[in-house]
Amino acid sequence: MFLGLLTSCNTGDNSQIITDDMSDSVKLENLDLHLEKHPDDMQAHYLRAQVLFRMGRNKEALADIDKALRSDPDNIDFLLLNADICLKNGNMADCYKVLQHAEEVAPDNLEVLLKMGEITFDSKDYDRSIEYLTKVTAKDENNRTALFMKGYIYKEKGDTATAVQFFRKVCDKYPDYALAFEELGVLYASREEPMALEYLNTAAKLDPSNTNTLYALAMFYQNHEDYENAETLYHQILDLNENSADAWHNLGWIELTHYHDYERAIEYFDKALAINPQMENAAANRELALKMKNQ
Repeated sequence: MFLGLLTSCNTGDNSQIITDDMSDSVKLENLDLHLEKHPDDMQAHYLRAQVLFRMGRNKEALADIDKALRSDPDNIDFLLLNADICLKNGNMADCYKVLQHAEEVAPDNLEVLLKMGEITFDSKDYDRSIEYLTKVTAKDENNRTALFMKGYIYKEKGDTATAVQFFRKVCDKYPDYALAFEELGVLYASREEPMALEYLNTAAKLDPSNTNTLYALAMFYQNHEDYENAETLYHQILDLNENSADAWHNLGWIELTHYHDYERAIEYFDKALAINPQMENAAANRELALKMKNQ
């Protein structure tokens, strides 16, 4: 899911109600007081909806933005926030309907086009998503979200060469965007290209808490028989998430096939199966380790 929160802004007569340095709780208190005196201030309802949305109070946020839209049904800012709230509530159909109306009102609005690209992406309507994302990059050729999603779509469609082009452009333009480095590293790893290591290591440095990146990097080392580095990374993953059945299984596999420590291999496979009893490869490898131990 790529749709993001709108950020609150101070506009019109509401510039004195809230300021950027206030906490959301203080903003909400000020907006509540203001709306008690001025219940027809639709901009204040919009601002309060933003604050409530950020606070996770989506039902109340939806009530505020619905009221604002009844007063001004073609307001793009109101429509975009309404779409975000609907999506957060899991109402994909309502979100799509709101965005369609927003597109009718402002067919060239960059944010509307991007959100249409995102929601069609989420529904796996990749051809339509590419159409919208292409409109976005025609207006903003370095739009990070659009470029990244284009790369992801081409990867999903099996066109890895085009996917690599888009991911590389994102990495070049946004060298702090860990997700693009991860995707590029995974693609290079699938093609057995040594450059995978460079991109995965960069992704891990940018976001050392991302277990997906660490796992992809560990698998690269494991597949290239660098078991020491692989083990270090699997333990790092388990420090972050002790319930990673895949990490426990792979540690067991290394003990079984490389070190021939069958006792420890069984211990690791048991941990994997305790987390995921349906993990067939862990069960099969545990049986193999038991047989090897008995021999």
